[in-house]
Amino acid sequence: MGKLLAIDGLNIVRRMYEANVEPDSAEKAEDALNYALAAFRKMLATHQPTHALAAFDFGGLTWRHALYPQYREKREPMPPVLRERLPKFYEQLSAIGLVSVSIAEVEADDVIATAVMRWLTEERGDAIVASTDKDLHVLIAHGALVWDYFKSEWHDSAWVEKKFGVPPNMLTELLALMGDAADGVPGVSKVGLKTAAKLMQNYGSVERIMAGAGILKNTLGERLRKDRDMLELSRELVTLKTDVRIGVTWKQLAFATTSGE
Repeated sequence: MGKLLAIDGLNIVRRMYEANVEPDSAEKAEDALNYALAAFRKMLATHQPTHALAAFDFGGLTWRHALYPQYREKREPMPPVLRERLPKFYEQLSAIGLVSVSIAEVEADDVIATAVMRWLTEERGDAIVASTDKDLHVLIAHGALVWDYFKSEWHDSAWVEKKFGVPPNMLTELLALMGDAADGVPGVSKVGLKTAAKLMQNYGSVERIMAGAGILKNTLGERLRKDRDMLELSRELVTLKTDVRIGVTWKQLAFATTSGE
């Protein structure tokens, strides 16, 4: 059986860059990308995948902005000195046998979700997602594992339940309820992680929560009723696409000595 390693490229690169508190500069970008390249090499050596890809955000507006123009409006843009260096970085990844994928109007998370779900659906073997992005942890519900490079630890169903209070298959709806200020996902006003987890534990789904919201006579019921539309929008925003046309075959993603579709 095979093993797919899907790396959330900018999750690694941006954290390497932001770990350095010095002002933006070409030297800072160069150092961060050198560290990132070493991290990618280490992950490939550690996990020894038969197939691998590194997904990167293309940049610019995405299908989520079309749904909600305020999406990610408060997020700091990538420093130009770092973005300008990425094409060379992709060439360096190619030189070590790692394919980089970035597609206009979708995010790296969507690319990873598409590749991982296709891999698992076709029963090709294990799937590992290298990221600290909470959204990608929903893939654990389908059989993937998440690897936190920075802590050198595995995230599985038990980890998700301990961290978020719900199993991976409920994670998308939990994130819709609580929203995400960093990404500009509105959620339900004044509903944080603990309240969202309690709602999901008690009701099991957003549909059941909203069905019960009509009889809740407290302020939570009022907020749920008032933010019904925002909740549905938020669920769309945090749901990963799994039908992206990635434009590469398994043969192209084969790593090291492996081959074949």
